[in-house]
Amino acid sequence: MLEQIVILDAHTSNPGDLSWTDFESLGELKVYEHSTQADCVQRSINATCLLTNKVVLSAEILAQLPRLKYIGVLASGYNNIDIAYTKNAGIVVCNVPNYTGSSVAQHNMAMILDHANQIALHAQSVRAGDWAKSHDFCYTLAPLVELETKILGLLGYGAIGQRLAQMALAFGMQVRINQRQAPTKLPKGIQYCDIDQLFEEADYLSLTCPLNKSTHQIVNAQRLRKMRPNAVLINTGRGDLVDEDALNTALLQRSIDAAYLDVLCQEPPPLEHSLIKNPHCKVSPHIAWATPAARQRLIASSFANLKSFLAGCAINNVAC
Repeated sequence: MLEQIVILDAHTSNPGDLSWTDFESLGELKVYEHSTQADCVQRSINATCLLTNKVVLSAEILAQLPRLKYIGVLASGYNNIDIAYTKNAGIVVCNVPNYTGSSVAQHNMAMILDHANQIALHAQSVRAGDWAKSHDFCYTLAPLVELETKILGLLGYGAIGQRLAQMALAFGMQVRINQRQAPTKLPKGIQYCDIDQLFEEADYLSLTCPLNKSTHQIVNAQRLRKMRPNAVLINTGRGDLVDEDALNTALLQRSIDAAYLDVLCQEPPPLEHSLIKNPHCKVSPHIAWATPAARQRLIASSFANLKSFLAGCAINNVAC
């Protein structure tokens, strides 16, 4: 019997510059650009294989899909899937790890460099005519930071953390890392430390860890108080790694210098979101992963996952 393959939210992974054609070789393919919770059951009722990026597949929805045997997550994180239900129901769930490493690390580095050199701030000032009116040949609107010898703290040292560490070392930075298990061997210039030391010492602290029960709001008021007044928090992981109210307060009280966020707890966020309006916080719209190169790897790996599953050998099975 022909496989019925449904992609629920294709647009974020492929807004039109890439192709889903390979999936047509595996079965009958239906592609939806966006799907709401209300759409899910109707669109997936006959599906044997579902692909989703961020659509939430709850137990209530999954229980109404009798033919479903496979879910392909078009992402590394799979907290939008009720894994307890899929395990009990025998539905295989496969994700795509490590496709974003270079792109997300690059976005982290861009945030660090934006803070260090304030190029956008000064370019806007020049465009407004401030340089033309200046009495001197140069001026600065904010402190500029030389990154050499500065400490980059990495909370998590997977593929993204490792790539970002390499970039930071190239700038002469020192790198401190923390993860659940201490590595047996680390490259020169990278040191393991406990989580309290990481928050206390980092000039730039980047969250490169997954979201789970142990990391939910791992950045909270207590830990923010440990950070240096000149410190910068960077989050390109998941919004719920951070207590957003505590971060907003820390920024307004100037107990840390700045925050750069590519993710928020609610996406899209409300118009009046406090961190978006906070002058010491810069927010990008969850784009660190979205280079064409990374998205092409995502689609290719998702195809390989499904092809392997249909051949009887599931890879990247999150329940294993």
